[in-house]
Amino acid sequence: MLLNHYYEGKIEAGCDEAGRGCLAGSVYAAAVILPPDYQNELLNDSKQLTEKRRYELREIIERDAVAWAVGIVTPEEIDKINILNASILAMHRALDQLKVRPEAIIVDGNRFKPYYPPSPNTHHPTPIIHTTIVKGDGKYLSIAAASILAKTYRDDYMNGLAKEYPQYDWLSNKGYPTKKHREAIKQYGITPYHRKSYNLLGDGQLSLDFDF
Repeated sequence: MLLNHYYEGKIEAGCDEAGRGCLAGSVYAAAVILPPDYQNELLNDSKQLTEKRRYELREIIERDAVAWAVGIVTPEEIDKINILNASILAMHRALDQLKVRPEAIIVDGNRFKPYYPPSPNTHHPTPIIHTTIVKGDGKYLSIAAASILAKTYRDDYMNGLAKEYPQYDWLSNKGYPTKKHREAIKQYGITPYHRKSYNLLGDGQLSLDFDF
């Protein structure tokens, strides 16, 4: 059973990202605020769920959440600021869009930067308190929900790109460094969606299991 919250009695947003280890495409992140005492036994880390279940849960999350949002950082931005900064920026962009302002933030992984909410009325904004939790998407409901939204919206995006560039097998690999993807890069070159700062023709697979 996943836990409902980390910060007792606070409006808490869970954040997670998808696509950090990909060779192509934007990185997506989601922020989700669930109701107090919310429970859903089906919610889990998106990587532990079938594709069908992820999309079923996306509808439930969007229906039940107090607030949710998705943030995106493009391949061009990733190449400029690196993927760690891009992943955190995507989470900040998701938080910016929440219709309800959280009082606390919990983040999957072990790296985050202080988040300052949009606040035009003060010259000295205060960051929202946050905690990073390694493998948090398998521990806290709101992070699990964020992982599902980030994953499914990014998959939708990559499925759209796959129609434009079918030779890279993005329908199957979603931009991750599979053998077929790398062989297509060798044969056809790169697209505008590839991350040029990555080792696109590397001999070994990039790690797909990121906790940061």
